[in-house]
Amino acid sequence: MRSVTGRGRRARDQDDNGGRRVLIVEDALDWAACQRVRLAMDLGVPEAAAVLDETIDVDEAVRSTTQVEIDTVTQGFLDRFLDARRGQLEQFYGLTLGAREGVSLLRYAAGGFFKPHRDRGEVPSWPAAARRRIAIVLFLTTSRALEPSGTCSGGLLRLLSDDGSVERDIHPRAGTLVAFPATTLHEVTPVSAGVRDTVVDWFYDGD
Repeated sequence: MRSVTGRGRRARDQDDNGGRRVLIVEDALDWAACQRVRLAMDLGVPEAAAVLDETIDVDEAVRSTTQVEIDTVTQGFLDRFLDARRGQLEQFYGLTLGAREGVSLLRYAAGGFFKPHRDRGEVPSWPAAARRRIAIVLFLTTSRALEPSGTCSGGLLRLLSDDGSVERDIHPRAGTLVAFPATTLHEVTPVSAGVRDTVVDWFYDGD
């Protein structure tokens, strides 16, 4: 596959009400690469995605989505893609980042959602969650609200203020990468039709 780890067609940021900066890079991954990853998901091993708390359990009242284990070649491609973003993220946020947690691939079918939550926190079942600094979401599919030919309806990435009010709604667009502080309250709104595929990961605190 050709390299698709350039800076993307356009990068922009927003200072939300809480002073949390959100980086959005459009066309970070090209359409063909998105399709390749989605095919790997089609051929992969799915399981219900869990919720991290006192234990690691599936709780479909909180989170209804599927995590997919894919082949090592595609996994390695995604690892290299995200590693190539480190410098851009460090410059944007003005900090030194540590290691990544590791790529996860999520498939939201119709009815799928993830209620408001923060990715960083003191979690007995996953101590590394306390080290998450920057959350990464890479969309592999596009919302029909943006393009009639898109693969899903609903499934917005919704960024919330600490009191739960909506600060920003981001419609999925294939190839767009979104980065935000892992302390940000956010949710995935219900998918009303179709399929929403994403890659997620976290950069840890630097030394």
